[in-house]
Amino acid sequence: MSSRSVSSASPAHLARTRSRLAALAVATASCATYAVVVTAPAHAATAAIHDVQGSTRVSPLVGQAVADVPGVVTGVRTYGSSKGFWFQDPNPDADPATSEGVFVFTSSAPTVKAGDAVTVSGTVTEYVPGGASSGNQSLTEISKPTVTVVSSGNAIPVTTISAKSVPDAYTPAGDSAANGSVNGLTLQPRKYALDYYESLEGQNVRIGSSRVVTASDPYTELWVTVKPHENATKRGGTRYGSYESQNTGRLQVQSLGATADFPVADVGDVLKGTTEGPLDYNSYGGYTLVARELGSLKQSGLTRETTRAQKSNELAVATYNVENLDPGDATFEEHAAAIVDNLRSPDIVSLEEIQDNNGATNDGTVAADRTMAKLTDAIVAAGGPRYEWRSIDPVNNADGGEPGGNIRQVFLFNPERVSFTDRAGGDATTAVGVTSAGKNKAALTASPGRVDPANAAWTNSRKPLAGEFTFRGKTVFVIANHFASKGGDQGLTSQYQPPTRSSETQRHAQATVVNSFVKDILKVQKNADVITLGDINDFEFSGTAKLLEDGGALWSAIKSLPKSERYTYDYQGNSQVLDQILVSPSIRSKGSFRYDSVHINSEFHDQISDHDPQVLRLRP
Repeated sequence: MSSRSVSSASPAHLARTRSRLAALAVATASCATYAVVVTAPAHAATAAIHDVQGSTRVSPLVGQAVADVPGVVTGVRTYGSSKGFWFQDPNPDADPATSEGVFVFTSSAPTVKAGDAVTVSGTVTEYVPGGASSGNQSLTEISKPTVTVVSSGNAIPVTTISAKSVPDAYTPAGDSAANGSVNGLTLQPRKYALDYYESLEGQNVRIGSSRVVTASDPYTELWVTVKPHENATKRGGTRYGSYESQNTGRLQVQSLGATADFPVADVGDVLKGTTEGPLDYNSYGGYTLVARELGSLKQSGLTRETTRAQKSNELAVATYNVENLDPGDATFEEHAAAIVDNLRSPDIVSLEEIQDNNGATNDGTVAADRTMAKLTDAIVAAGGPRYEWRSIDPVNNADGGEPGGNIRQVFLFNPERVSFTDRAGGDATTAVGVTSAGKNKAALTASPGRVDPANAAWTNSRKPLAGEFTFRGKTVFVIANHFASKGGDQGLTSQYQPPTRSSETQRHAQATVVNSFVKDILKVQKNADVITLGDINDFEFSGTAKLLEDGGALWSAIKSLPKSERYTYDYQGNSQVLDQILVSPSIRSKGSFRYDSVHINSEFHDQISDHDPQVLRLRP
């Protein structure tokens, strides 16, 4: 199972399948000490909001009591575990680094409303969304408040966020004094985008018409960009092309009010007019405009792509992550239509995230024959070929992913176009090897077989599946992969800059193992046609990709596309590459291959998988 990416990408790569209930449980536990009080705290100091916020990410008054802090209510949150309101001083100081807004945590639903002028007494706290171990920045709050309403119907102060106001540079790297954390560094909002957003934490902000760069999701969130020309893709997204190009115009938008009115948006749509509300910080994307007022949606009419059919002398090989597919899912017809209509029935398809016959039921079942029968039947019903399939059942719960699901890679192949070389000996724990099948001709010792499954690189992760195919008399070796997810990586808005990508250590080890196996094939047959593909869970410019390509054994074919078309996944406003097809020198040198990233999922709110499939057409 992959997870959403940029962590630099993420979090998760936070985990892709998120539980809002779990998030609320964490937040509730973190806030359990907050309570509403009816008297002002003793020895409270008089302060303004900019005194509470200070010029760094952590309040200089943290832990201290403050009294009679004045401001105007800009937004009220009455739902979830983090009930409270934002208020803002309409009389700012001269320091651009100090925010004039702050969140007041009330625990129960507040009774104030937007436009109320209030004074607040309470304790200054720092709350870290996701917990201290998440690496997220902290959110300055006033807790245990006493609130006095002075008047109502006041004008709400507002700051406009635009392409001109957001700096192009993302963030400074942490220095030795801060041990990598930017928390102690004085904000430079005119120089760095993350400092700019932090200097507006808690303030009421406004954006004008802005293009959607990540589709709306079930949690009533979407991402827009206030920089319409920043690394724009042809279809309306914003491309993530390097660790140093984080795309500073991205901003998450959530609804503060009724979620029923939240727009159902795809990438390329435009949130027209004014969207306005407090600027929050959360663990699912960092800085977030919590919209009190939402713009109207102008749809772009984005449609799902369809690749061309392979010619008679072209072998079409695809990779497609079908996102935890099991017999209980309702998406078989849609996946079948995608393979038949959008991918034009490739000759070979590497499927990732095929679950066992009862999905997440954790009862020791590992076989996936029912899952595959249902999918192959659906493909025939959709007008496609009667695909055959090959795979190896994993050891129960040994390959990561959803507990009990036993995800694995599976080869689909069209027997009317290609043949599969069945060679006995492959199982979950036996390593496939390479042998000579005659002069300068390589063969696998087992087909299908798993690549070095006992290697520590594959602990709690999917083991590569290798198979030997024949097309028009030529042997083609295919290695299907699903590398370790980005779970545990620090997010792009982490307090640690640059963020630590802890998960890539395992992917680097995995890439080294696969690269070594490919080299074993090339040692026996220098001109062997080898295709390594799948959900690599890392970018085409990453260290993982470089290790896969090491020594010229492989080359990521997505780099044959124009840069604006290189993406297979969309996360937090960044269109990025997670799925790759890499080819051996014999395929690359012929120059006759064509590569297509077929955008049918990642840009749409009604996706059936969070990955776009990829297709390579070649003449072996």
